[in-house]
Amino acid sequence: MIRDKELLKGNIALARGAIDAGCRHYFGYPITPQNDIPEYLSAALPSVNGVFLQAESELAAINMVLGAAAAGKMAMTSSSGPGISLMQEGLSYMAGSELPALIVNISRSGPGLGGIAPTQGDYFQATRGGGHGDYRLIVLAPNSVQEMYSLAGEAFRLAIKYRNPAMILGDAILGQMKEPVVIENKIARPQEQDWALTGAKGRNPRLIKSLFLADGEMEAHNWKLYNKYKLLKRNEVRVEIDCPDKSNLTVVAFGSCSRIVRTAVDRARSRGYSIGFFRPITLFPFPENEILAAVKSTENLLVVEMNTGQMIDDVRLATNGIGNIFFSGYPGGTIPTPEQVEDKIMDILQ
Repeated sequence: MIRDKELLKGNIALARGAIDAGCRHYFGYPITPQNDIPEYLSAALPSVNGVFLQAESELAAINMVLGAAAAGKMAMTSSSGPGISLMQEGLSYMAGSELPALIVNISRSGPGLGGIAPTQGDYFQATRGGGHGDYRLIVLAPNSVQEMYSLAGEAFRLAIKYRNPAMILGDAILGQMKEPVVIENKIARPQEQDWALTGAKGRNPRLIKSLFLADGEMEAHNWKLYNKYKLLKRNEVRVEIDCPDKSNLTVVAFGSCSRIVRTAVDRARSRGYSIGFFRPITLFPFPENEILAAVKSTENLLVVEMNTGQMIDDVRLATNGIGNIFFSGYPGGTIPTPEQVEDKIMDILQ
């Protein structure tokens, strides 16, 4: 069966995916290279009885998302690295209050204001919880316009299932490129949540908070969150693996960079080399068991990132000193070519 496709820009595909997943509330503030998302949603949300509001700042936007999420609404925001930095306190409050929402980072180069060129320098910010306290975000990393669409729905599903903020970590390449996308052609209806603050209406009042002052109460809450993150690690890892049984080297990359790496791996294979390909789709939970199995099979891993080395820390933690870990980094808006990655593969093999 051939399914109809539409040619969409990545940012637009993500916005469409959010609406089709049931999102009806958007709060945000402009920053390149993600402005197509609020521009599209400002026109599209009212047509489905949704709410679009441009906040006065990123701080205001994330707290509006917090309020809508507490009322049981499917809400989202989008920004780039500097704006996400400003949202960190609100994200910590949301994680502590166990509120589901979608946060989108179409990242640009940094630190500071940096530039509008694509980068993967926000990996630490996304996966380590940039705010205060013991918390994690669910983090998904698309590598195509199709995944920008489909992972928007998956992020909402996981956020609601685990009552935790979820982030889609993209970049300027994915946000601006165009590709054919299969649209589901069905719009989900948000379900009422049994914890949401919707007015008592004859039932017992509900309470959502992240402030715990009684003896032992904060500790118990943090262990509750910790166990939720363990459950995520056990059940929700997403990864793409294409590794021969006996390979000389496996190359690890995520997001848009993985597309370039895939081309380099295919070229090396066409020359007779046995090369594996490994792409984490969930950056948290990170595919620890899968990367450990890969390094035991091949002994050599090459991590390629558009930064000075961030995901490589998770690779090293997962492999626990087993095998040889090589790195190739391209920070500050530099985009590697397949030829550069292939040359690095050949250097390691030789």
